[in-house]
Amino acid sequence: MASADIVRQMGESVRPLSLSGHVGFDSLPDQLVNKSTSQGFCFNILCVGETGIGKSTLMDTLFNTSFEGSQSTHYENRVKLKAQTYELQESTARLKLTIVNSVGFGDQINKEDSYKPIIDYTDAQFEAYLQEELKIKRSLHNYHDSRIHVCLYFISPTGHSLKSLDLVTMKKLDSKVNIIPVIAKADTIAKNELHKFKIKIMSELVSNGVQIYQFPIDDETVAKINSAMNGHLPFAVIGSTEEVKVGNKMVKARQYPWGVVQVENENHSDFVKLREMLVCVNMEDLREQTHTRHYELYRRCKLEEMGFKDTDPNNKPVSLQETYEAKRNEFLGDLQRKEEEMRQMFVMRVKEKESQLKEAERELQDKFEHLKKMHQEERKKLDEKKSVLDEEMSIFNKRKAATELLQGQAFQTAPQMNLKKDKDRKNY
Repeated sequence: MASADIVRQMGESVRPLSLSGHVGFDSLPDQLVNKSTSQGFCFNILCVGETGIGKSTLMDTLFNTSFEGSQSTHYENRVKLKAQTYELQESTARLKLTIVNSVGFGDQINKEDSYKPIIDYTDAQFEAYLQEELKIKRSLHNYHDSRIHVCLYFISPTGHSLKSLDLVTMKKLDSKVNIIPVIAKADTIAKNELHKFKIKIMSELVSNGVQIYQFPIDDETVAKINSAMNGHLPFAVIGSTEEVKVGNKMVKARQYPWGVVQVENENHSDFVKLREMLVCVNMEDLREQTHTRHYELYRRCKLEEMGFKDTDPNNKPVSLQETYEAKRNEFLGDLQRKEEEMRQMFVMRVKEKESQLKEAERELQDKFEHLKKMHQEERKKLDEKKSVLDEEMSIFNKRKAATELLQGQAFQTAPQMNLKKDKDRKNY
């Protein structure tokens, strides 16, 4: 019997029983709490928005601290993702917080590909977790999970409508991360215009099919507050780390010539709502949604690209071993086919090279024969010239010998003639 059928039968045979006494597994929630408290938690926030819109200030205000960060300029030639991790502790809970800031977003003249570095970064975190998960020796219990749990998308307070860049970026991101849109610097827009702006934003998001994060209402303990908060999206927020004296107490606020805008005053901004929904109520749901929804979608698509499937063409379950063997055989088949193609190509190229070498050899042989023939003709001409020269030299030597002979005879007769003349002179 297949293992899947056994598990199915075991699931169908489960029946509830009543206990006659205390066992002790009701302490499991406490055990989980103690374990989680000792291990600590991680939470990763992606801040997407134009330079100078107040991302860093809002993070400082949100967590009541001052995060390290350098001021960005408006002259970045491309979008870069800058991640910084911090260790925070509140009471007995420890939180490893990672803030990822999109540096240079929206600063380029051509903003067509501004969203791509953000998509690449989120996919890279999913891929890193998947590679750790696929290892034979895994260590997920102490693995630093860098997957993005929430994206705070900062919208400029124009009061009109969303920019094309905002719609395109959120549409590309909604399947990879939980998006919570926030209207930054909400104190720059009138309250009645702000309400209309919120309605306009939500209408554009719905009409363009952008799926933003909805606070869960399936849990009865938080259903009422989350349902109410879903109606306040997007949150209009103000950030400030400066404290201003209002009445008898110091509050975080922005001081203007015409008055004071209090950050935590719900009549002035939705900052308190954002902090409560993001940190106090739904942080664990954001983490869970990241793992069960967005990461699982990435994992499924990635494994399907690699050829892994749960069912065969007949819709029957397929084990990982069967899939591996099928992919291995397919890979070996492709490898053998490519090897045969390379062998045939090698043989063809060797034949082409041989024919080229033979042709070159024939050309060299023809050239050699031509040069040899020319050499023989030149040698024949030289031999003819040599024979002529030898004949001329022989004639010259004969003439020279005759001339020397005549000169020798002349030298011999000259003394005799002189003696005869002397005799003749004496006789007279």
